[in-house]
Amino acid sequence: MTIDIVTFGETMLRLSPSSGDRLETATSLNFRTAGAESNVAIAAARLGASSVWLSKLPDSPLGRRVTNEVRQHGVEPRIEWDDEARQGTYYIEQGTTPLSTTVIYDRADAAITTARPTDRYRAAIQDAAIFYTSGITPALSETLDETTRDLLATAQQAGTTTAFDLNYRSKLWSTTEARETFESLFDDIDIFVTAERDIYNVLDRQGSATELADELAADFDFETVIITRGADGALAVHNGTTHEQPAFETDTVDAIGTGDAFFGGYLARHIAGDSVPEALSYGAATAALKRTIEGDIAVVTPDGVGRVLNSEERGISR
Repeated sequence: MTIDIVTFGETMLRLSPSSGDRLETATSLNFRTAGAESNVAIAAARLGASSVWLSKLPDSPLGRRVTNEVRQHGVEPRIEWDDEARQGTYYIEQGTTPLSTTVIYDRADAAITTARPTDRYRAAIQDAAIFYTSGITPALSETLDETTRDLLATAQQAGTTTAFDLNYRSKLWSTTEARETFESLFDDIDIFVTAERDIYNVLDRQGSATELADELAADFDFETVIITRGADGALAVHNGTTHEQPAFETDTVDAIGTGDAFFGGYLARHIAGDSVPEALSYGAATAALKRTIEGDIAVVTPDGVGRVLNSEERGISR
């Protein structure tokens, strides 16, 4: 195997007004890229893993803008180009108390929605140690639902470890639709990560985090189940053993992409041979750093993560 991590999914352009400004009155917008699968690939690449991101984009300046930014962070994009499709975007208006953060998607008919499992995608996955995608991808179209299934099965057949983040998005589909799709994919997933709230709301299960992780591991034969719990940190069950990791204290500049940073950090250290608790700690430190950075991407370094891990003051992010 020559690639550490291969990811597959959509990356959008993110447009946002400056802090304190509103979309309806803004005269300029900050212009960034954003996507769960490329975010994970970037975090892992910046922390030492070789990473490839698979996707489909319009053959346009906007599509090239996306690949240029992903590439500059050390990830190799392997793209299917479409000269007639459009580039998905989203607008974000950051809110502070008493306002909440607002996200507006403009991703209908984006190039990624017609992506099929090409030989190029399959070859990359067969040559990887880990294949990662998220629950956002099958939600985007029926075609992507089928492609996600094909690529996860390809990974399993090739002996590539599969990693999946539930990543439920209520603006894409209902909890019932999502649960049916997710549970039909679970047989082909080895490492499963989800936010605790999504187990309750989407998978319709109740119990403590430890009970839920044990139950999911037993019901779906996951190798590892990781539950993220916001300010309460993360918990993992691996081979019947439970490991808990508190969150690191951090100031929050931008919380978007924190979960992707966590999983990218975790997978980077998993690839490097760390134990589950060591990788959990590294993921939590990566997530803490991400919260201090504007945009979706975790612009981190191993030295920076190491300083968080070695800091004397540790606590729960509030």
